[in-house]
Amino acid sequence: MQQLIEADVAYLALKAAQKLYGKSPSALQPEEFERAQSMAQQQHKLEARVLAAAEARDAIVPPFTLKAAMQEIRGRYPNEEEFADDLARNGLDEAGLAVALEREMKVEAILEKVGAQAAKVSDMDVELYYQYHPEQFRRPETRLARHILITINEAIPDNTRAEAGKRIAAVQARLAKEPQRFEEQAQKHSECPTALDGGKLGDLPRGKLFPELDKALFEMKAGEVSGVLESELGFHVLRCDAITEAGVLGYDQARPHIRKLMEQKRKRVCQQAWMKQLLEAK
Repeated sequence: MQQLIEADVAYLALKAAQKLYGKSPSALQPEEFERAQSMAQQQHKLEARVLAAAEARDAIVPPFTLKAAMQEIRGRYPNEEEFADDLARNGLDEAGLAVALEREMKVEAILEKVGAQAAKVSDMDVELYYQYHPEQFRRPETRLARHILITINEAIPDNTRAEAGKRIAAVQARLAKEPQRFEEQAQKHSECPTALDGGKLGDLPRGKLFPELDKALFEMKAGEVSGVLESELGFHVLRCDAITEAGVLGYDQARPHIRKLMEQKRKRVCQQAWMKQLLEAK
């Protein structure tokens, strides 16, 4: 029994360390480790109350669900040896991880069952929310953008400022004549990971890019290619693929999002109230 508790707490400490510090427990400073352990102990006590509640009576985790979760975690590692070594560094083994995962999933199932008791969201609730929160449904102007990046690095002959400038200028001149070749040129010449997707940056509102790029993008017309631009990353060429004007999301479009938002909020309130009663019960 004690081994099971230790595995559960080790797993919760691992999650706490990642949440608080973005590190595993073995990489924490002493005061960080102590905080993560304290959070894990408190979480374990709360979960013990959840699992002992009447609502937990019929909660089960299907074996195939647990197996899939274990396989997903194992798949993050290149081989079994590294998987086992990482578990050991964090006070776990495969059996202990399976127990902790099953416990976590059972707690989630119980909370889901409790949350299902929340008051249903009616059509009137949704409509009133839309009417009383108009600011949430204003859509800013966005630009569908692509870019090509040539970085500046004086330690690399082809990426000195002078050479990078020549390379990006040649690309920009080519695209000024044939803007339809942008994706091809991005795949060939861009040093940004977006090159794999033809330089696609996505549908962007103002303020998402470096100021120099942002200003240029929102002055462009759809289909236009920019001149050579510079940011702290290096030299860029942008293309504005499409412009979506600012507007207001219609009720029919907003309705499913509002319903989901309200259902999730009511579920959380219901779960929090239930857990508060558990903690206050003697």
